[in-house]
Order: sequence, then C-alpha cells, then structure tokens
Amino acid sequence: MKSGFLLLTILSLSGFVQAQTPGDSLRHFSVDSNILQDKRVNELMLKHILINEAKKEKMKGYRVQIHFGPEKSKALDVRANFTMQYANSKAHLDYHQPYFKIRVGDFRTKLEAYKLLQEISDDFPGAFIVSDEIDLPPL
Repeated sequence: MKSGFLLLTILSLSGFVQAQTPGDSLRHFSVDSNILQDKRVNELMLKHILINEAKKEKMKGYRVQIHFGPEKSKALDVRANFTMQYANSKAHLDYHQPYFKIRVGDFRTKLEAYKLLQEISDDFPGAFIVSDEIDLPPL
C-alpha cells in the first residue's frame, strides 16, 4: 500500500515538472512607441549634460599650502619644483586676488594631510594645512 502511494505521488509530481518548460515562462514582446516632443527638450538636455560635465564634484577636505604670493611666475616655479620632487601628489594653483596660492594633495582627513606635511617640511618649511574643497577621489 505504501509503495503504491509512493509510486502515485512520484508519477504525479513528474507530470507537474514536465508541464513547466522554459519556453512557457519566457515571452518576448516587441513594442514600438513614438514620442512626440518639442526639439528644444533635446537642446536643454544637452545643455544640462554639458553643465554637469564641466562642474567638477567637490567635497570638504584638506590640502597643504606650500606657497602664497602675488607673483604668478614664482607660484608656477614653486608648483613645478614640487611636482618634480613629489610626482605622486597633485599641486593646485589657486588665484584669490591679489595672491596666488599653491596647495597640494586632496585629503579627506587632517591626519592624511599631516603625513604629507611631515614629508615635505624640509623642502617647503613654510607649508601648513588648510581646509579646502577637494576633488573627489577616483572610485
């Protein structure tokens, strides 16, 4: 009796399994649609994309300022000197009238900036840490 019930159960379950084939559950639909819109919408979208690409994302962080002065040529010389000695750190030239500032690095924490400050203090004795808007780190 038990074996007959077991056989009947197995046969009925195998029938359910065969009834569900992969082709039954997958259906392909093709829908064509036409969107009617003013051509100025595309122009506005392109302008929006260009503005977003031009705008660099920034965040609050820290940099090390190594130069501060009114002469652009001197600031460019200091930046070139820094990039030759420390190629792994990025140097930023900022102009806030009437002074040119060279700030280096993009650090999230003051501790990270302090490590660079210790490293460059012999070559740039007047360097100090400043709070600044930094570039987002690459993902």
